[in-house]
Amino acid sequence: MQVDTLILGAGAAGMMCAAACGGAFAVEKPSRDAPSGATTTRTLVIDHAKAPGEKIRISGGGRCNFTNMHAGPDNFLSANPHFAKSALSRYTQWDFLDLVQRYGIAWHEKTLGQLFCDGKATQIVEMLRTEMTRTGAELWLQTRLTDLTRGPEGFVARLERDGRETRVTACNLVLATGGKSIPKMGATGMAYDIARQFGLSVTETRPALVPLTFTDGRFAPLSGLSLPVGATANGTTFDEALLFTHRGLSGPAILQISSFWREGDAIRLDLAPGRDLFAALRDQRQQAGRRKLVSELGAMVPAKLADHLGQALALQGNLADQSDAALRTLCDTLHGWELTPSGSEGYRTAEVTLGGIDTAGLNSKTMEAKALSGLYVIGEAMDVTGWLGGYNFQWAWSSAVAAGRAIAARMA
Repeated sequence: MQVDTLILGAGAAGMMCAAACGGAFAVEKPSRDAPSGATTTRTLVIDHAKAPGEKIRISGGGRCNFTNMHAGPDNFLSANPHFAKSALSRYTQWDFLDLVQRYGIAWHEKTLGQLFCDGKATQIVEMLRTEMTRTGAELWLQTRLTDLTRGPEGFVARLERDGRETRVTACNLVLATGGKSIPKMGATGMAYDIARQFGLSVTETRPALVPLTFTDGRFAPLSGLSLPVGATANGTTFDEALLFTHRGLSGPAILQISSFWREGDAIRLDLAPGRDLFAALRDQRQQAGRRKLVSELGAMVPAKLADHLGQALALQGNLADQSDAALRTLCDTLHGWELTPSGSEGYRTAEVTLGGIDTAGLNSKTMEAKALSGLYVIGEAMDVTGWLGGYNFQWAWSSAVAAGRAIAARMA
């Protein structure tokens, strides 16, 4: 079997790229009702899973945080912070939102510019499947790649499907298999292995957007408690919600800073961001000096947390017993509570993988390998990792369209 383009991975990036290879996201965007079969390239997408877009399906609590209104290059981590600029500017969050609206998918904005489906996340999967079908792309599920080489005829893949082996040759090969996060869904380091096979470098990879753990179980009594905090790791701060768990700390604030944290590093938590706890406690000392310090603290942070802090910090006595210096020391601690996690929950629960295929070997406008014509890398497989909040999906859309447009132009 011979195809123009073989895409490995039927996730967000892979399906989007398949549609783009057929011209779906050219300058003039065809309507949903455009006739099928109007493809300019022949594209085959393969995946080992039983269904496409599994990460889309489970994301956002089943409603898919499909992009963010504020998506831009500053919301991404990479060894080359400029790499994402071109693709993000040429296919923006507004372009994807336009596609969502043309399909009649109802959506809403949550906090911090996060856009979610009103209904099920599978609407996004169905939309991408329709775009793929309309442009003539073919999808093979439950298909395993057993061998991959490159010869005079192009890329040669041996695929195992339904107990039979098929030899496929392709002018273009797109790596869209993602990273290592959530292995129970079949995530592997396949993209990294293939990249190395063809001479591309791979940066250090690690779990990102992941809960942090404490082996001593110190926060188990607080499990389920949530509050807004300012969380800081290695100089980067996010003001979002923190969630205490049996294993440690989670919630948006912790997931965000986990991408900046390294083993052995301390994190800092501001338990009352935007408030002056010292001024508040000093005023209360004048008005209710006989109240216990821990009880008064419980009016400023959740009472259960105040009791925990009372034991951890050995807080005793009434407000009237506290000098300005003692209150200042306490409040400095509460605005900068320093903790050293034991580790993270790893790829098992990490939403994405930090690091990946080195962008130094890729063209930022086309996602094509500089040293090997026809090889493209998109989405999570490369060293571009977004913040929590729809940014990683936007990178999937933007990088996929960049590669798809380049392939469509090449094959025209």
